[in-house]
Amino acid sequence: TPWPGNNSRDHPGMIQVFLGNTGARDIEGNELPRLVYVSREKRPGYQHHKKAGAENALVRVSGVLTNAPYILNLDCDHYVNNSKAVREAMCILMDPQVGRDVCYVQFPQRFDGIDKSDRYANRNIVFFDVNMKGLDGIQGPMYVGTGCVFNRQALYGYGPPSMPRLRKGKESSSCLSCCCPSKKKPAQDPAEVYRDAKREDLNAAIFNLTEIDNYDEHERSMLISQLSFEKTFGLSSVFIESTLMENGGVPESANSSTLIKEAIHVIGCGFEEKTEWGKEIGWIYGSVTEDILSGFKMHCRGWRSIYCMPVRPAFKGSAPINLSDRLHQVLRWALGSVEIFFSRHCPLWYGYGGGRLKWLQRLAYINTIVYPFTSLPLIAYCTIPAVCLLTGKFIIPTLSNLASMLFLGLFISIIVTAVLELRWSGVSIEDLWR
Repeated sequence: TPWPGNNSRDHPGMIQVFLGNTGARDIEGNELPRLVYVSREKRPGYQHHKKAGAENALVRVSGVLTNAPYILNLDCDHYVNNSKAVREAMCILMDPQVGRDVCYVQFPQRFDGIDKSDRYANRNIVFFDVNMKGLDGIQGPMYVGTGCVFNRQALYGYGPPSMPRLRKGKESSSCLSCCCPSKKKPAQDPAEVYRDAKREDLNAAIFNLTEIDNYDEHERSMLISQLSFEKTFGLSSVFIESTLMENGGVPESANSSTLIKEAIHVIGCGFEEKTEWGKEIGWIYGSVTEDILSGFKMHCRGWRSIYCMPVRPAFKGSAPINLSDRLHQVLRWALGSVEIFFSRHCPLWYGYGGGRLKWLQRLAYINTIVYPFTSLPLIAYCTIPAVCLLTGKFIIPTLSNLASMLFLGLFISIIVTAVLELRWSGVSIEDLWR
């Protein structure tokens, strides 16, 4: 419910700190985490981008106040069902070998209040227990909008630390290197080189824009670097500096007495104007299914994701309880897929430049966005036979023996594939049929 006297569509940014960094403890003496309520600014005439915009505002506020390196994303109608779920995600994200390249750990969605027969197929067993587990063997599962633990650096648009190294031919091209042997220095990851260089430029670029004419060439280059950060992340030096802290933590230069004021600033309705928020960093705008789009962008940068399925469901939520709500949910998912299909982020043509998205992963994303169009041949399949019976004219010619054999082979291969998937995943025939 809105705060008393407050218009939910026209109000300033508000932050209420319930538990700060004062060392509050529970009845057993354990330190309690910080608890902060955030309500971003909303004004008429400004697009707030619904859930994606709210997520991006929360990322910026948390970056200013605490800047933890990992973020748990949970919908308002979900709750924690397994107290060890976050620890299981941390075991993956903090793994020294695997975790550095993991952008998020996705948990399957589980729901309460579903009838035994699951008449509206709310459980989506085939998707969560077959498709997502299969994707875990390629480049990782898709992000489904909730029940997910993120690596903050992946949300900021950075690539994974193990980006492809520079080619050896470009490492040294002098004649001296050809004649005189030398010890090879270990190559540093390009992502780390880029982040370190940006951090040095940002620390040095403390200039006044009105005095740009008095700067020398080196000072101007550093100022341009600072301006590029502001164009990407917005006009907040505290937040910009926090984005370069790979292991999290509030920057030392930040003044604790002004952090709340800075947090209010980064949730202003005009903060994202002329920045990369919603375009290249954070949750991506342009579709009602911003989850698929955001995860796709991370995979295109070379990150991989992990699917975690603990025995006890990590999180549980509420499912649609009637047919109209279920149909509205399915319609929204289909609309989001169509929006992505007709956007510049369509997997059919987006993300080929870097070559970091695996082909099978791309095929899975293509399947996700084209499935609404399968309704067109389905309508034709249901309509044409009735038309033929009423008119007495058969449009489809008689099948030859070769065509019949091909159809039979395709039909048998589909059945065999389904049986293998059932045996591998443990899904019942009833769930597959539903």
